[in-house]
Amino acid sequence: MSARLDHLVVAARSLQGGRDWLEGRLRVPLQPGGEHELFGTHNLLLSLGPDAYLEVIAVNPDAPPPARARWFALDTPGMQERLSHGPALVHWVAQVPQVPQVPAGPDSLPLSRGKNRWVLTVPPDGSLPGGGVLPSLIHWLTPPPPTRLPDAGVRLSGLRLGSPEPDGLRAALDALRFQGEVEVVEAPQVELRATLDTPHGPVEL
Repeated sequence: MSARLDHLVVAARSLQGGRDWLEGRLRVPLQPGGEHELFGTHNLLLSLGPDAYLEVIAVNPDAPPPARARWFALDTPGMQERLSHGPALVHWVAQVPQVPQVPAGPDSLPLSRGKNRWVLTVPPDGSLPGGGVLPSLIHWLTPPPPTRLPDAGVRLSGLRLGSPEPDGLRAALDALRFQGEVEVVEAPQVELRATLDTPHGPVEL
């Protein structure tokens, strides 16, 4: 199995707040996404070229409470406190040819949004793998969003993953046979930093 970056996840307390924050920083428009019924969330999208994209995700206030914990730790007090200070890059997702079934591991969930169909690994408690630096795994059953999103001229030029245990993180990425440029560094706590090249210059998230 080999993996490559599929998309970045920016979380926000509200979808409009996430739109205002990211469009204000990148100065390019986000595109409509849709609703995720299983998790009670909705999103907006941005192309990062032909093979990757960025999503802004938030709890959908019009959706009924989900039967399980929301993904990307959106239900947790820690994430709610973090997002009270503004939207944030919280996670990333790697695309794989097939999602492995791991006993006592994360659930491999068949999911949909509109005409999109995919399988994604999600821990039962909705937590972020590795605190966010270890990617969730996705396998697309339909063409992924970058095949349809308009090109806004934004590209990911760098993804920096900070961890108190960088060797373990590197080993996990090696086990996935991850194909791509990510920088793994030692840090006192988990952190993600992405540098995007935009038509108006570089922007760090």
